[in-house]
Amino acid sequence: MIRTLHSRIATIIALFVSLFITLPNLWGDENVRKAEMRGVWIATVAGIDWPLTRDNTYQQKQDLINILDSLKACNINTVAFQVRPTADAFYQSALEPWSNYLTGKQGKAPSPFYDPLDFIITEAHKRCMEVHVWMNPYRVINGGTVESLCQNHLYFERPELFAWYGGKLYFNPAYQDVRDYLTMIVMDIVLRYDLDAIHFDDYFYPYKEKGEEFPDEKAYEELGGRFATKDEWRRNNVDLVIEQLQHTIKAARPWVQFGISPFGNNNTNYNELYADLTKWIKNGWIDYVLPQLYWNIGHKTADYSTLYDWWSKECVNTNNRIPCNFYVGQYASGLEIYTQTAWKEPNELARQLKQNYEKGNDKGSFFYSNKYFMKNPQGLLDTLRQQYYRYPALQPACPNMGGEASAAPSNVRVENGYLRWDSVDEKDGKCVRYYVVYAIPSFSKEEQLLPRRIVTTTANPTGNLYLEDYRKTIPAGSRLVVTSFNRYRYESEASDWVFAEY
Repeated sequence: MIRTLHSRIATIIALFVSLFITLPNLWGDENVRKAEMRGVWIATVAGIDWPLTRDNTYQQKQDLINILDSLKACNINTVAFQVRPTADAFYQSALEPWSNYLTGKQGKAPSPFYDPLDFIITEAHKRCMEVHVWMNPYRVINGGTVESLCQNHLYFERPELFAWYGGKLYFNPAYQDVRDYLTMIVMDIVLRYDLDAIHFDDYFYPYKEKGEEFPDEKAYEELGGRFATKDEWRRNNVDLVIEQLQHTIKAARPWVQFGISPFGNNNTNYNELYADLTKWIKNGWIDYVLPQLYWNIGHKTADYSTLYDWWSKECVNTNNRIPCNFYVGQYASGLEIYTQTAWKEPNELARQLKQNYEKGNDKGSFFYSNKYFMKNPQGLLDTLRQQYYRYPALQPACPNMGGEASAAPSNVRVENGYLRWDSVDEKDGKCVRYYVVYAIPSFSKEEQLLPRRIVTTTANPTGNLYLEDYRKTIPAGSRLVVTSFNRYRYESEASDWVFAEY
């Protein structure tokens, strides 16, 4: 009798726990997305976010691992890692020198040797995170003289391709040789590394210096004859390299995205930086646009809400086709460094995120930058963990990149307390990035692959998940199913289910 009673009580408790995990928590699941970009910028220029020490291989690696582990704990699924801040390299390159921000001297390789880009891609993919390779197309010297460049720098071979402006050195966007060189740099990375995206920020033509004109008059006289104004010619120069890069990337690796993170107010992009984002979006030359909306809601001249609405409308063209994904650049640093009242009344970013989810036009956010983001400014990370990012999310597919889902995992089974399956053997874009494990209550009528059902994601191709480690989130008797998620960012159908056994 006592044993029977204990058995019934245990059954009731298990049923209650199963029921509990199926219910929305107090925040409500309507604000949780299953496919969502959750990114953080890792800036390397001047060591803003990393490296924290120069020319210390062991510490640099450990710091990257710590960054990724901390971000993964917040259910961040993507990093934008800056690998070319000033026509230099945070990766092994035969074309450009090692960055002085990595080792303290341009051209000096890490010792003991390692390749930071290869390292972060490997470590991020282990954690089911994407790496968007962040490159600055034209910046060469960000203050200083040519003595800071190593002797084999392209500047000394082809000085005519460069221009000084505002005390800084840039590639001159006017020349086809510059476009071809930049394309060669990008494609060298695309072909040699298993990256997920190429990422440019807002630096095209430089921001204007008062009383100083960018020195391209000679090039305009030679090459700008068919354009009514120099401004139109400059915009065309940037158009050409964006179109060239998109077509070249897709011809080689059609699953690799090409994204731009422009200045938040597009008038500045168009009139000062000569970046015609509207044209690039509607022509399908970029796969995502990530405007830096670094102002507060209600700002007098750059209201966050107004800018959000403008960009979201630009991402749907006249044929009602969605030519690219719209993500939002959120200024986590502003919660620490801005002094305006709006940024000191907790929490401006929480208000912005709430508005994003209510409007529902974006596909996620990137936060600038990692150093400030991980400080949990004004409780930002608490808001993410408790509300919007409380479950893992899958990276969103781009609507115009094609591709299709891979096969579902097969032979899913529980053996000796481990969840296992046979790996999905696909190639190229259908190559599986990771697997998604769901736990579905045994009494559920349908296998609903909802965010709250996700137990974990894993890059282990055959599973080997020790179920005892998940006892708190997988009650005995739950049904377990597994899906595959590939380079094109498509999730497969669910596998056959098995019961969780302990």
